[in-house]
Amino acid sequence: MASRLSRRAQKLRENLLGLLKRQGFELGPNLLLKQRSYGKEEVRQIHSLSRREHLSEERAFVEANLPQVWKYLASGRDLHPDKIQPYPVLVGDDEELGALFRIASLWWSVPVSRGFGRRFRIVVLDRSNAKLIGLLGLTDPVFNLKVRDSWIGWTADDREERLAHVMDAYVLGAVPPYNRLLGAKLIALLAASDFVRAVFQDRYRAVKSIIRGKQFDGRLAMITATSALGRSSIYNRLRFSGVEVFRPVGLTEGYGHFHLANGTYKKLREYLRAEGEDEVDRHEFGQGPNHRIRVVRKALECLELPADLLRHGVRRAVYLAPLASNATKFLKGEATRLGWHKRPLDEVIQLWRERWLIPRAERDTSYASFDRDTWRQILELPTPEHGAASRRGGQPRSHDSGSRGRGG
Repeated sequence: MASRLSRRAQKLRENLLGLLKRQGFELGPNLLLKQRSYGKEEVRQIHSLSRREHLSEERAFVEANLPQVWKYLASGRDLHPDKIQPYPVLVGDDEELGALFRIASLWWSVPVSRGFGRRFRIVVLDRSNAKLIGLLGLTDPVFNLKVRDSWIGWTADDREERLAHVMDAYVLGAVPPYNRLLGAKLIALLAASDFVRAVFQDRYRAVKSIIRGKQFDGRLAMITATSALGRSSIYNRLRFSGVEVFRPVGLTEGYGHFHLANGTYKKLREYLRAEGEDEVDRHEFGQGPNHRIRVVRKALECLELPADLLRHGVRRAVYLAPLASNATKFLKGEATRLGWHKRPLDEVIQLWRERWLIPRAERDTSYASFDRDTWRQILELPTPEHGAASRRGGQPRSHDSGSRGRGG
């Protein structure tokens, strides 16, 4: 059994099992994770090691770039709800906006991936004060997602032929203090808007697929999104012109490798490479999720651990946003044209203001108590001494500790 393993392999095996226990997983006598349901705080606890690891990896980047992007981070006193004017900006090659997106995405308790394959990022700013409202990042969707494929009615051939017409929102939400004014509702509406469809078409129309070798027509038919903490208030009751924007379609199967935190995936790759296993370098494009799962599965086999340790049981809620009335027919190859849901950007913003922003601001003024110095706590940075702020790009001395809310 494990005693036949090398000393290095035994240590890696012991560390991996210890890591799972520290995250709150329970191991059965067969070394499989006991399957059970998890509450929101338990899910946050499971992700906490990954988040701390991610913050540590990003520390140097944050410290180098936070002074330049500090001006975009708002305190509650910077907000006047009746004057908020959202406008989305495509990050593109803008280094400052790219740094802002990267740093602000560290806000969430569940670590944000950087996406893979096709990807574009949008920051939503407030024209009234030039502050950051929230983030939207779209990337290629996972290839295998049972509840999505069942809802659409896809065969394997359908999916392979038309998955390019779907994108996944790997980042979608508002940052404080705009999150307390239901800013995430705005970002979700934006994801399904004409603006995003136009950006997608401009970027990918006439691009030839590397895998299939065909030119792409640039039509985006559907957005997918998942919620790590179960049913999401962001997508609930989100309607435009009487049409439900995001539809809940079920839960993921709770299978993957996110729980192998604390640098474990990297250590497993290094171990396989040292053992001469070619699975590490077999995937031409390097970092896709299916490749990572194959690497982890092979490493578990070599460590004499069950491959079903990948079955962590933390299930995400899956939401789909069809961008056309006949999106499913199009994605199944039963229609060649798309009957778009028309969602102009100005109408999206106006709906958000009237339906969510103003009513929330009248009921709840907690947004006003947030101080942007709280970002240093969010990013787990040391609090600067009095006077250091001016030497670090003008961060003001804290007047109010604020709080790390997660609403909206």
